[in-house]
Amino acid sequence: MAGHILVLGGARSGKTGFAERLAMRAGERPLYLATAQALDDEMRERVRLHQEQRHKHFATLEEPLVARVHARFRPLALSATRQDVLWLLAIYLATRGLLLLAAYLQSSFGHHDFLHELSNWDGLWYREVANHGYLDHVSYAQTTLGFFPLFPLTIWLIEPVIMILTGQGSIWSASLAGVGISTVGGGVACYFTYRLAMGWWGRETARKATALLILFPGSVVFSMVYSEGLLLPLAAACLFALERRRWVLAGVLAGFATAAQPTGLVLVLVCLVSALLEWRRQGWSLATLRRVIVAPILSTFGVAAFALFLWLWTGSPLANYEAQHHGWSEKTDFLAILHLTGILFREVSFDHFNHPTINLNLVVGLIGALLLVWTLGLLTRDRHRVSIEALIWTVGISFLALTSEYVPPNPRLLITAFPAIMVLARYVHGRAWNLLLWANGVLLIVLSVCTFWGTTLRP
Repeated sequence: MAGHILVLGGARSGKTGFAERLAMRAGERPLYLATAQALDDEMRERVRLHQEQRHKHFATLEEPLVARVHARFRPLALSATRQDVLWLLAIYLATRGLLLLAAYLQSSFGHHDFLHELSNWDGLWYREVANHGYLDHVSYAQTTLGFFPLFPLTIWLIEPVIMILTGQGSIWSASLAGVGISTVGGGVACYFTYRLAMGWWGRETARKATALLILFPGSVVFSMVYSEGLLLPLAAACLFALERRRWVLAGVLAGFATAAQPTGLVLVLVCLVSALLEWRRQGWSLATLRRVIVAPILSTFGVAAFALFLWLWTGSPLANYEAQHHGWSEKTDFLAILHLTGILFREVSFDHFNHPTINLNLVVGLIGALLLVWTLGLLTRDRHRVSIEALIWTVGISFLALTSEYVPPNPRLLITAFPAIMVLARYVHGRAWNLLLWANGVLLIVLSVCTFWGTTLRP
């Protein structure tokens, strides 16, 4: 073996083991330069495992000099990260203010209640659950049973405080609580997506990717009474924890996510695959299994608790599924996009005086499907940079979006598959990037106005 070999790879991807095997093939006694510092329990466990697995032929030299150099420059890195977070927070708050202003102006000129607009579509159901609870028997109609409990439960906890402080009624207070939860949750989601993107692509691309996510039309859900305000921060934080092998924390976050939305169940698969891969990397040891298995186990507690409640309350643990399947005609259809396209073409007519206008949800859904397929291709090209956990989450959400009979890949589902949107920051640059940001900002305002009023467009 001649020259120098640089081994690159993602976190915990097996770089050390690969480099050790290369060194052993050199035919000489290799030197192992260990620079890591065991400053916490997790790091001490990793160091112990490395020591046990290292071949006795190695001569080991422990020298934390590199770590000290890193510590010297760490304050500069933290300062840069803090500046980025503040810059992104400013953009986020500015866009939330613009959306609230748009809703207020529309309510003033259109004579619609301001908070009712922010509670449109699913928000009205979440508000109903928070104020009146669930139906006590199985129903095949559209009822409150069709919605998961975490978001309305959070509204129910905050609503009394708002009622005391403002003197307003339950409907007004529940609406304000829901918008507040979504806004705060959206900010938390942006922070964790920035941290994830910085690990995948570096600081500059992370800034661009998070800014795009904030301006993406689907971010309207962070200004409405919608459960994405809880699901997305929980999902992003769970992926962040899994990448750092915080198994208990990841499992708890995933568990709450599975109580927020059915799409949160994708995190159960994410936790399971992540745990199995770590178990394999560590040689299928029983100690590793005991450490990693907690994540997939804990990830199921949210949906399990909801099913148990429904069983005791309505007599069926599948009451939510029955309401969604029969009340909203929701089902998995592998040809859903083709059916959507057929319906859209049948609605196209030049005789606008005798026919209704085209359903904008179908138009936006078809465009969303094309965008999702394209960005999934870009993400596949970048699969060696993005963590396997994020890839599984994105593919899982994309599958649900592309096969849903009732809800096509609209902006709300696209932003849930956030890595597929953020990857555009890797491949779009210069003037095209500026145009992309401006286009998303304009679409955010225009589509949000359509979402706030009546039943023109789902978020």
